[in-house]
Amino acid sequence: MKFQVGDKVVIQHSSDEGEVVEIINDKMVLVDVRGVKFPAYTDQLDFPYFKRFTEKKLFPEDKKPSKKYVDQVPREKPTPGQKKERIARLDNGVWLTFLPVFDSDEFGDDVVESLKIHLVNNTTLGYQFSYHLNYFGKSEFDLDNQVPSFQDFYLHDIPFANLNDNPVFECEFSLLTPDKGRASHYEASLKLRAKQVFSRIEEIKKKGEATFSFKLFDDYPFKEVEEDPVVDTRNLLAGSGFRIYEASRARHHLEPARQEIDLHIEKLTEKWSSLDNFEILTLQLQTFEKYFDLALAHHLTSMIVIHGVGSGKLRDEIHEILRSKKRVKSFVNRYDPRYGYGATEIFFQY
Repeated sequence: MKFQVGDKVVIQHSSDEGEVVEIINDKMVLVDVRGVKFPAYTDQLDFPYFKRFTEKKLFPEDKKPSKKYVDQVPREKPTPGQKKERIARLDNGVWLTFLPVFDSDEFGDDVVESLKIHLVNNTTLGYQFSYHLNYFGKSEFDLDNQVPSFQDFYLHDIPFANLNDNPVFECEFSLLTPDKGRASHYEASLKLRAKQVFSRIEEIKKKGEATFSFKLFDDYPFKEVEEDPVVDTRNLLAGSGFRIYEASRARHHLEPARQEIDLHIEKLTEKWSSLDNFEILTLQLQTFEKYFDLALAHHLTSMIVIHGVGSGKLRDEIHEILRSKKRVKSFVNRYDPRYGYGATEIFFQY
């Protein structure tokens, strides 16, 4: 049957609109038109939208809109400053972004099988990068490539279960377009724990988001300006008793450098028990800076800084300092039988 009870219909010979109120047989129905009911053959009826489609036109012939194609539509002109505002809104640093890949277990519950990892560059600079994934200090995956400004780069997948192996994600960056005012390289790292990732996944599920991210850095650093000390030579010339050494032999008169420096506070002062946490950290960093400068002055090729494990605050502060030093070729905090993960080895370049 073409029509059913309740259908709106049009009587073809009169163009009146009505409603089917009863099915009489395969060929006839009872139609109600403005309160008047009468039988009608189904071949004399039609649906009203056929009538509207054929008789009513959306636009009169003389007012039809001219056809335009996408490439003919003029582009919207940005208002002054709009481009800068958009860049400022997007320019929020360099990130590692993780996309959880879900699967169903035997009970039908969603579980995370793996994580897809992307390097996301939301800055106005393009970078050459060297990426490393380490488990317990052992290299698992390495990749060298480029990521242009405001683009992202797919790195690889890792099984979700591998988060139990204390993964460390390390990246070293340099500029695609060299800038004399910027640092020659910059290093950033991220340590993840399974509990930390579980928490982030629960957050994005509640928010209906697909990914979670960790920031590696905000801005690529400027080159550190090293000021030469100003020496008043008037007293030297006046013969006031200063001893003058040849520049080439100056390092022979410095305090000896150390290949290894232990920054545990009890090694630095006997009064450590009376110091608060801030005073302890300050003394440790001052000692580190002192022996770092001596290592450079004596042209050591490397040195080891023992910072311990603890909360990781001292290690992180030292690593942040090293990233800004142009004489540092590289540094690594890997497992060593003598120190565990409590020491960082620094390699210099001259």
